[in-house]
Amino acid sequence: MTSFPIPHNYADHILVASPSNVVRQRVLESLRSPVRRFEQASGGAEALVHLESGFWQVLFLDRRLPDLDAEELSQTVRQRFPGIEVVLLDPESDAEPSGAVTKEDLLPEMWPALSQVKDKNKDENKNKDDHEDKLLPAARIPHSILEDPLPGMISNSRVMQPVYRLARLLAPRNTTVLITGPTGCGKEIVARAIHNLSPRAARTFAVVNCAAIPETLLEAELFGYTRGAFTGAMQSYAGRIQTAQGGTLFLDEIGEMPLSLQPKLLRFLEQKELQRLGSAEVVRVDARVISATNAHLLTLVREGRFREDLYYRLCAFPIELPPLRDRPEDIAPLAAHFLAKFAAPLAAPEFSAEALQLLKTQSWAGNIRELQNVIERALILSEDEAVIRPEHLLLADTSFRNAR
Repeated sequence: MTSFPIPHNYADHILVASPSNVVRQRVLESLRSPVRRFEQASGGAEALVHLESGFWQVLFLDRRLPDLDAEELSQTVRQRFPGIEVVLLDPESDAEPSGAVTKEDLLPEMWPALSQVKDKNKDENKNKDDHEDKLLPAARIPHSILEDPLPGMISNSRVMQPVYRLARLLAPRNTTVLITGPTGCGKEIVARAIHNLSPRAARTFAVVNCAAIPETLLEAELFGYTRGAFTGAMQSYAGRIQTAQGGTLFLDEIGEMPLSLQPKLLRFLEQKELQRLGSAEVVRVDARVISATNAHLLTLVREGRFREDLYYRLCAFPIELPPLRDRPEDIAPLAAHFLAKFAAPLAAPEFSAEALQLLKTQSWAGNIRELQNVIERALILSEDEAVIRPEHLLLADTSFRNAR
């Protein structure tokens, strides 16, 4: 294919989002020189992750995105990233995967947008890019467009901004969501926030912890059973999935789901139908599914412990939560919140400056859950004193050192 060099005054930080590898490759080949940065996304969710984590000049957006409406996404991008030129690509609808999408399908829409990014902005953008490469991705978000924390969350950290934005973008939809992140970082709170911000908020938010229920009982708990389906089934039980009718089903620790149950869950996700144990009746259930895990599911897929087709069904829209160590500005307000919670109904003591500084220097391997436990212990050890001091903080690092 003939290369189409980009003139020196054209954009050179380009992102293209399309479910078609052919379309993405055609754009790449057409922009072969000289582009400082070119990245690809297969859907709208992935494109948003790229936008939040870098400096871009042009976004090429395929109208046939698999997860988000391209028109709505383009409006969102223009509002939140006003410096980015958005170009909607409309390749031939009958294009074959073999490569029928040609440069003629794409280039008439591409070049007018590229030519709007003029040479007069290039030096300014280069300086901005060089400076921002030294910052965390969230530090590039202008203060004027900061999102409020999600309901139930206490955080003003800028690294949480992508989480807030994606959650609010997802809330009105029925898209299946996979929330990832280390243990104790608030995955269930994010799932509840998505539910509470959605049209399903008045209906049930059903929680199933796949790691807490024995394998022999998990199928019955999820899908339900009829009376007499097995020994001890004295009465019928609808199951957690059916109780989420019209609402949201939250599958926590989804990586722990037994391999034997995964095909049945996959069928529910695909057909929105289930059969209770001991029954031939097919029940249709309208429930949105949000799952969470601290495991790397693709690693489990490679190890044969998790079905690849189920992974892609669950991961229609991924949201990753950062660990507490990446949110040091949240430690003080979270600590104050937990202190007030555990002290109620009495007035909470205060933290000394040394105690707060000590809290901020910890690695917090257990994340927010570990911080909560430390604060509860500190309140007990303070014995109703007015100030929490460093000696009241039983920290994991200190405990390990003392044990040795």
